[in-house]
Amino acid sequence: MGRAFEYRKARKLKRWGNMAKTFTRLGKEIEIAVKAGGADPSANPRLRLLMQTARTENMPKENVERAIKRAVSKDTADYKEVVYEGYGPYGIAVLVETATDNPTRTVANVRAAFNRGNGTLGTSGMLDFLFERKCNFKVAFKPDVDMEELELELIDYGVDECFRDGDEIFIYADFTAFGPIQKYLEENGFEIRSFSFERIPNDMKELTEEQQSEVEKLVARLEDDEDVVNVFTNMK
Repeated sequence: MGRAFEYRKARKLKRWGNMAKTFTRLGKEIEIAVKAGGADPSANPRLRLLMQTARTENMPKENVERAIKRAVSKDTADYKEVVYEGYGPYGIAVLVETATDNPTRTVANVRAAFNRGNGTLGTSGMLDFLFERKCNFKVAFKPDVDMEELELELIDYGVDECFRDGDEIFIYADFTAFGPIQKYLEENGFEIRSFSFERIPNDMKELTEEQQSEVEKLVARLEDDEDVVNVFTNMK
């Protein structure tokens, strides 16, 4: 279990703890997927995975159906995925992923959060060197699977890490390997329980407990915004 797993594990409870926000985030992602690839899950791989993730997260079926209906309606605004980058207190890098139908509102809110948290909103791309963009899958373990053979086979698809934890298999790979891995898993009868995209820091900064608390306040302020999907930092 390597760096990507440990980083995600440290953030998991906090990020997924708010059920209402999780449903809102998934709803927006479903709308974006439908706008991009259509409302038929069999012909839209991204939508198919999001619907499975929604089931795993116990998101009500009617919420999923409403999100799909909103996406196909001509009267609804389009959500755009916009990334904001900056530095928080003590030089901590902060990367903010958003899904918004009003970028002007969102950038104003994000900038205000940085300013209130003793941080500075920067320019797009300034943190590319600090974060690696990864994808991951959580898959149900199958009794007939040999983990060593599976890992060797998935290496050809660009997988960095593949391991079993209880009744689940965790797979981490570069962002660009997402499509081929999804196709492999589906064609080989694996039940994909959820997936996500992560930004893993290449180098992490260690702060005192008091300093960490200050950075966490900035992160919490950003996460409270309804347009914010994910917040990543390089704080250890």
